[in-house]
Formats: sequence, structure tokens, C-alpha cells
Amino acid sequence: MRRPATHSEPPPTRATTPVRARSGFPVWLMAALLALVTIAIYWPVMRHAFVNHDDPLYVTDNPHVRAGLTWEGLAWAFGRVHGDQTYWHPLSWVSHMVDGQLYGLNPGGHHRTSMLLHAANAVLVFLVFRRMTGAFWRCVVLAALFALHPLQVDSVAWVAERKTLLSAFFWLLTLWAYARYAEVQSPAFHTTNHGSRITHYPSFFYVLSLFFLACGLMCKPVLVTLPFVLLLLDYWPLQRFQLSTLNAQRPTSPPLRGLGLKAQDSRLKVLLPLLWEKLPFFALAVASSVITVLGHQALGVLNSVSRLPWDARLENALVSYVRYLGKTFWPSRLAVFYPYPTAWPMGEVVACALLLLAISGLVLGTVRSRPWLFVGWFWFLGVLVPFIGLIQAGAQAMADRFMYVPALGVFVAMIWGLHGLAKGGRYQQNGLSVAGAAAIVVCLVLTRQQLGHWKDSEALSRHALEVTENNWLAHLNLGSALDEKGQSDEAIREFQEALRLKPGYAQAHNNLGVALVRKGQINEGISQYHEAIRLKPDYALAHSNLGIALVRNGQSDEGIREFQEAIRLKPDYALAHYNLGIALVRKGQSDEGIREFQEAIRLKPDFTEAHNNLARALAMKNAPADR
Repeated sequence: MRRPATHSEPPPTRATTPVRARSGFPVWLMAALLALVTIAIYWPVMRHAFVNHDDPLYVTDNPHVRAGLTWEGLAWAFGRVHGDQTYWHPLSWVSHMVDGQLYGLNPGGHHRTSMLLHAANAVLVFLVFRRMTGAFWRCVVLAALFALHPLQVDSVAWVAERKTLLSAFFWLLTLWAYARYAEVQSPAFHTTNHGSRITHYPSFFYVLSLFFLACGLMCKPVLVTLPFVLLLLDYWPLQRFQLSTLNAQRPTSPPLRGLGLKAQDSRLKVLLPLLWEKLPFFALAVASSVITVLGHQALGVLNSVSRLPWDARLENALVSYVRYLGKTFWPSRLAVFYPYPTAWPMGEVVACALLLLAISGLVLGTVRSRPWLFVGWFWFLGVLVPFIGLIQAGAQAMADRFMYVPALGVFVAMIWGLHGLAKGGRYQQNGLSVAGAAAIVVCLVLTRQQLGHWKDSEALSRHALEVTENNWLAHLNLGSALDEKGQSDEAIREFQEALRLKPGYAQAHNNLGVALVRKGQINEGISQYHEAIRLKPDYALAHSNLGIALVRNGQSDEGIREFQEAIRLKPDYALAHYNLGIALVRKGQSDEGIREFQEAIRLKPDFTEAHNNLARALAMKNAPADR
């Protein structure tokens, strides 16, 4: 028989299943309603176009994605550490390839997948947190805020952000499997009336949680913070240890074998098993971090990071934490890109630091009585660490999409905190219900409004210019959108403004060259291409554009050399192969030109112009066309 507990023993450290509050509302029906409302709010995204900010890199100009799901594409996605101008996230590439297979370049299909993933994530938030906490209606509000908050629009409406949606999907599945493991955890061997036996369920869910974490890391490496979140959840709501346990003093007993620890040190006795079981999770996180660093080094991203002083990055991180909080509670002036400031006023930096310290002190002071504040706040602080800019891997000061998962911590602290304040009073509970419903309605309206800014590249860029200052990237993207519409004069002004705000910007020089050449100012365009290449010698697109301008200017041999250089820098550059083919055919080198057309078609099977020119080149040789 089991020995009864005495006052000298610490409370049990096994996970306990939370008390389930009966709501009278079927769980499956609430999950379905959450999914349907999320889909209804985001339905307009199905009519949106691709945008010119990263969507070409991930979909429209990516030959592996355009080709659909192929063995060659899978080998590329899993076999290249730095992917294609970005870090290693093979499952995200696979997701895009599947969409390419199903929908081609129809943006509605790609947007549909993102919308459905976000709806699935909302349902998982509800189901996972309900399983961990047993609080039905609080979890409904949590999932609704997660699904409908305007900060989430970027991740859903932007096809290139598929990696955020997929990584969050596996993040939540990891939490679900880990919660199941914590619920059924028991010693591998335990004594019953029938002797010792092995319990298989805990190890199954444990391995499953590791599998989901590995999948999430292959979608986006920011899941490296998830092992720390699991430790937070061990405290609340899984209740696998209590602070009273850690502070308990037990009678002196012989040292623990192999560790040199005394049994009275109950802190280590409780925490060490929890830390030990997290080692495989941390190992996956470390491996993903190493791969990400190697990929960034191959791309030269970390070299540009070193140009930002450490103190500037720290100041921006402190201010950004507070700005994220502000946009969570007052989601206005949201933009796809927030430029990095030249410097933050020191008074603002100090005020933000003091605010963060004050909130942290408050939640630490109430950690025993209000554990949800502790868990929610440090979830927010910790999960944002890879995004906060201490290791700057981009030009943004902050980004709304970075709050996709960290926002859950703020919502948990807020919802459970308000519920604790209103507990016991009927009027307070009714007021809290009204406030929750009002917050969801406001989010519905603001999300629909924010979603409208994502209908195309021009609308997105113009909105960013309205709500931010000195936004060189928005000027660049607006200029590109206008140039595609044939509004060259307006595009040139936007590119020039981007260069005024960010001198030495190679891409702006290249795009300005395109607009000038399109207007017939070929020599001026050539000068811009030369400047872009001087600033960025491995800029394959600028080399190819320069080749086009040189050929148009009657300098065929120089143009051919530029096309060849572009192909050397980027062998799978279909457009450069196509342009080289045209230049070679015009020089009378038909065989070489035909090979270039064929290579362009191999890289981009739906390249209509390449098919047409290949047919003409074959006809010129009096050879039957084979396609």
C-alpha cells in the first residue's frame, strides 16, 4: 500500500490534470465556430494579388516552387543550408511547392492555404489551452483574440510568411503532445498489486512532441525558444512543480548517489528531472541554431549585422518591446515594414527599460498567487528574443508578424488576470464578458480594415508610407509597382526618394535603371546598373539588366558577357538564359542560342517567350520543332 503523505514530504511533482469547468457548450462546435469566423473574416484575401515584397523570392520568381512538388525541388529544399537567399526552412518550401503544384501562379490558391492554416492555428490554441487549463470560455476568448487581432494580418495576408503560420502550427502541436505527456507521466516501472510493468504512453507523447518540434524548426528556426516555454508551462498550468516545493526543507538524509546532493535539497530534486527531460528539446534547438548561423554566414547576412553597434541594437530592443505591447493593446498605424531609426532618444529608451523592469517586478512579486501573469509575461519576453534585434538579421526595427506567437503570452496574462480580478462577483463577471466581446468585435473591424491594405503592392506600400516615416523600402516597392503599371515617371521619383533616404542602396539603383531604360534613357539606365554592381558585385539581376541595356545600345558582346556573368552568379536564372539566347541568335550563333532557350524552359516550363523564340530559332535552322 502507498504510504500516506506527511508534513515533511513535498507536494507531488507529477503533472495533474486541471479541473475541467463544465460550460454546457460542445467543444467540437466551438472549435468549428472559431474556424468559420476566422475564415469569414479573412475571406477577402482570396481576391488579393501577390505583393512585390518577398513573394517573388518565395513563389513567383522561384523556379523550384513554380515547378511544383518534384524530387529535384525536395533535394534543393532540404539540401541547401541557406535555401534561396534565406535561412534553412525546407518544410516551408515544401508547402509552397505543393501550392505551386495545385494552383500554379494563381494567388487565390496560395492565400487560401495561408487562411486555412491560420484558422487551424486558432482552433489549436483553443483546444491546447483548454486541455492545459480546463477554462473553456477563457480559452475561447484567447483563441478569438489570437485569430482576429490586427497584428496577425501580416502573417496571413502575406504569402511569403507561410513559414510563420506553419511553424506556429507545429509549435501548438508540440504543446499539445507535451501536455498529454505531462498528464500521463509516470515512472517507467512502478509497483502495483501485480508487480512492475512498463507504461508506454508517456514516452509516445514525449517522442511525438520532439517530432513536432523538429518539424517546426524546419519551418522556421525561431522555435528555439520553445524548450524554455515548456519549462514555464511546467509551473503553470501543468503544475509539475510548485514554489513551495522548491523552498521546502526536508530532514537530512544520505547523499544522492552520483550527484553529491543531499535529499534535503529539494529544489534540485524537483527541477533536475524537468531539466533533464528537456535536454533533447534543447539539442534540437541548438542544432537548428547552428544551421541557421551557417546559412546566414553563407549569405553574408551576419557581416551586415556587425555594422550595427551593440548599444543601438539594445536600445531598439527595449523600445520595440514596449512598442509591441502598445500595438497589442492599441493596434493602430500598422505597417509591413518599420524602418530602423538612426537613434532613439535616450529618455524614451530609459522610460521603456523602467516600464519593462516594473512589469517584470510585479509579475515576479505575484508569481505564487497569480502564476498566469508570470507565465504570460515571460512567454512574451522570451519568445520575442529571436525577433527583437539583438542579433539583427534584417533592416526592420520591428515587424507586426513577429508577434504571431508572442502575442499569446500577453493575451494569457490579460485574460486570466482580468478573470482573477473579477472572480467572485456576478457584476464583475458580466462586465468582463461584455469587455471580452467588445474587444473581439473591435478586432474584427480593425482586422478587416488592415486586410484591405494588402490587396496589392501599391496599396500596401502607400499605406506604409502613410503610417511611417523615412520608409525607404516602401518607396522602393511603390516605385516597382508603379513601374510595372507603366507609370515610369512616378516610379522614378519613388526610386530617387528611396536613394535619398538610403544612399548606396543597390536595389534602388537597379530598379531606377529599369525605369530609365523603359523610358528610353538607356545611357542613364546603364549608369545606374553600373552603380548597383559597384555596390553589390554579385548582384545577378543587375548584371542581367545591364546586359539588356547594352544589347539595346548596340553593344552586343558586352551584353553577352553580362548575361554570362549573371548566369555564373545564379545558374538557375531563367531570364538571363533567355536573354543570352536572344543575343546569341542575333549574332548568328543559333546552336548556342537554342541551348540557352532550352535551359530557360527547363528552369521555367511556363516561360512562353522562351518557347516562342526557341521555335523561331529552330525554324531558322530549317529544323522541325520538337515542342
